[in-house]
Amino acid sequence: MEGTDPIVGSSRARKARIRLTPEQREQLEQVTRDGGTKSKRFVHARALLMADEDHPAGRYTDQQIGRALGVASKTVARVRAAFVRGGITVAVERKKRLAPPVEPIIDGKAEAALVAICCSPAPAGQARWTLRLLTEELVSRKIVAHVCKETVRKTLKKTSCSPGV
Repeated sequence: MEGTDPIVGSSRARKARIRLTPEQREQLEQVTRDGGTKSKRFVHARALLMADEDHPAGRYTDQQIGRALGVASKTVARVRAAFVRGGITVAVERKKRLAPPVEPIIDGKAEAALVAICCSPAPAGQARWTLRLLTEELVSRKIVAHVCKETVRKTLKKTSCSPGV
């Protein structure tokens, strides 16, 4: 393998090599110095600092970094690859979800209907709206297919309306 880097040709190949600028190094060191940072963010920042080709103590392998930080060497490789693809933010920060994992049962339209029901007079024979009555009313009016009392309670808590007022 003439003309190639001996490290790349070996079994310890590092496809995503990292050379941090002084500004990037300072930014990552700031993350590791901050006492309130999340552990995953801290570990990813430390991994990038240790994977730097120009590290003051010498270059560490993925296995050495993984052992030192208590993570798998594949995690270190993924963090390095993410840094090469998108920079510090992509490698260290969590990706924000575009949508919640479970769609809310009571959306804006259903919430408006719930507040309208809550503010209307209580059914005959009742002194006021209870959570049980509100859930039954939402289902009977086909505003939602099903809903529990706790969901109704949390929705009403966010508004200025409460049953029985």
